Amino acid sequence: MVEWITTPGLTDYREAEAWMEARATAIAAGKAEECIWLVEHPPLYTAGTSAKLDDLTDPDRFPVFETRRGGQYTYHGPGQRVAYTLLNVGKRGHDVRAFVQDLEEWVIATLDTFNVKGEIREGRVGVWVTRPEKPLRPDGGLAEDKIAAIGIRLRKWVSFHGLSINVEPNLSHFDGIVPCGIAEHGVTSLVDLGLPVTMEDVDVALRQSFDSVFSEQA
Repeated sequence: MVEWITTPGLTDYREAEAWMEARATAIAAGKAEECIWLVEHPPLYTAGTSAKLDDLTDPDRFPVFETRRGGQYTYHGPGQRVAYTLLNVGKRGHDVRAFVQDLEEWVIATLDTFNVKGEIREGRVGVWVTRPEKPLRPDGGLAEDKIAAIGIRLRKWVSFHGLSINVEPNLSHFDGIVPCGIAEHGVTSLVDLGLPVTMEDVDVALRQSFDSVFSEQA
């Protein structure tokens, strides 16, 4: 069984980290069920284990939290659905790379619910959408924007942290960082793509698509 928890309002980041660490420990000990925790945070930046200080271009704009998740700098804020994935990777194959690919597949399936084609790119973490209506890149390729970020940490083969999908955040808030260290591409959201999608719509899609990706593995 995977427990689903949705917390209304804005959740303090350090309180979220502490809760996740406690829950991951309990899952590893067999004292709690796996869990998907859906939250929103106040505006903030987080630095993963690969973060480069030069990518924090406006360090005084929002609070900056050092974390031990994988990845570089990312933004969290209102209008962005954060899905913390506290899952037992050990019983799901002991394959971290495959688990991250499953998270990507989960996001892509969720976006497909809204007829948005999410794609992954070699060497770039997260999920991307092409923007043919935008000017071509200098190399002649189509413009691409990031719509979802992924970054996890493991404790005794239990994952925590997870992913975020941009539903309707203030996209200018991403300007204070180089998101995930990638400067040559932009950031978008479901609403920015012209879709009248609510957070509740995304939550329903996450739940439905999760079952298609993960249930058979549990």
